[in-house]
Amino acid sequence: MEKLEDILVAQLVNETKRRIIEEGINRIRKCLGALDMHEIWFRPNENSNSVGNLVLHLCGNVRQWAITTFSGITDSRHRQQEFDERGPLPVSELLQLLDQLESDLNPVLDNLDAKAIAGSYQVQGFNETGTAILVHISEHFSYHVGQITYFVKMKKDMDIGYYADQDLDSTT
Repeated sequence: MEKLEDILVAQLVNETKRRIIEEGINRIRKCLGALDMHEIWFRPNENSNSVGNLVLHLCGNVRQWAITTFSGITDSRHRQQEFDERGPLPVSELLQLLDQLESDLNPVLDNLDAKAIAGSYQVQGFNETGTAILVHISEHFSYHVGQITYFVKMKKDMDIGYYADQDLDSTT
């Protein structure tokens, strides 16, 4: 019989993967496919970020908070550069960064155990548990995917169709 802590670890890891990889990264790919280069790097003002900046930021954030932290490798993130970039970096480069993030994140998450998730870590000047790191990267990723999605809907006046194959009115 499987131990409760193993079940909880598996559920947390699987949900993190689902929210970031299956939903988040795939949604960003879909949004990037709907925009041209000018739109990807458009900033309405100096206090707003472009879709391109948000992609760079999400890749940097997950790499810093989860990949380097749980792997014990040196954090070499330069966060401000993610926002300073004015592009236009080609869409193919942004997609490659997302592919690499997925490729690097999967094995890190797959190797987490209860001790790692319950552990304490220093990340970006904060003292965080492994649980807090997984919650942070999931909610942070979702937040910015929402911004990217809103921009595409506003700019293109389109339904992106994230749930096109599901009956969201179902009560069962």
